[in-house]
Amino acid sequence: MEISQLRTLIHVAELGSLSKASDRLHIAQPALSRQIRLLEEELGVRLFDRHGRGMIVTDQGQDVLRHAMRVMGELEEIRASVAEGDAPLRGHVSIGMPPTAADILTEPLVAAFREAHPEATLRIVSAYSGYLLDWMHRGEIDAAILYDPKSARTLRVQPLLEEVLFLIGPPGTGLSLDVPVDFGDLEGERLLLPSAGHGLRAILDKCADERGFSLHVPVEADSYSTLKTLVRGGHGSTILPKAPIHRDIALGQLCAAPLVNPVPMRRLIMSYPTDRPVPRLARFAGQTIASNIVGMVEQGVWPGRLPPDEPKPDGGVSKTRLMRSSAL
Repeated sequence: MEISQLRTLIHVAELGSLSKASDRLHIAQPALSRQIRLLEEELGVRLFDRHGRGMIVTDQGQDVLRHAMRVMGELEEIRASVAEGDAPLRGHVSIGMPPTAADILTEPLVAAFREAHPEATLRIVSAYSGYLLDWMHRGEIDAAILYDPKSARTLRVQPLLEEVLFLIGPPGTGLSLDVPVDFGDLEGERLLLPSAGHGLRAILDKCADERGFSLHVPVEADSYSTLKTLVRGGHGSTILPKAPIHRDIALGQLCAAPLVNPVPMRRLIMSYPTDRPVPRLARFAGQTIASNIVGMVEQGVWPGRLPPDEPKPDGGVSKTRLMRSSAL
């Protein structure tokens, strides 16, 4: 088994085509085809299903691919360990994010990679925390943003933010960012929320229990985009963070108000697995994400409370900063 075979496997799997991989690697297509064939013969499994439009990785191929990406990541770490500290990195990294975080953090993360590490490849996986945690433990992603993970003791974690949740309604409902809504006023209100067992729903059910009532949820939807669509259509209100919908609010497509008594909040962390080294590209992604969150909190885009001694990009620390909002 040769490193060149693993590199070819990764590129063909990503592009779904030998010809596209040939163009990218500047290696003749027959040579790449031979590398894949020799690897399949050595392992005794079929790595790809071939069809007229390209090549699709088989289930066994996916298992081999995960190991190949880890091997290539370790090789890149060897190169990076002896390179200059600010030298651009190569390699591949996979970062997981919940949908609400992905909506606002994907673009600045991609921009940072293009500027600092243009030869690296970045995969962003958007899913709920439970799935991301499972995929990280299985080695399918290198790091993830998670909400209040129950198994945080099995992770390396960096607190990012205590995120404030807002009442979100359709235009014309009179909600205002300057006028807090008492959580008790939600009793009997038609709410569109994730299903029971979802982390956000558990936080809201606990807040309602503190006020002595149960939330009225005639429609449940675990898709963040579905909730936004239903609210815009006038089918009810929901409760979400403000950051991923701040553009909708600015355009008048949605309106929002802070909630008080109690203020619903959830903890956002950057997490890394403990059973393997953290790739430098994953650490760079984490630092970029943390820095962007700090900036968005200070700009008022992402209401929430930053953790004490928040790491800064220059390696220093800063004191806890609170959002300037009547919600706190």
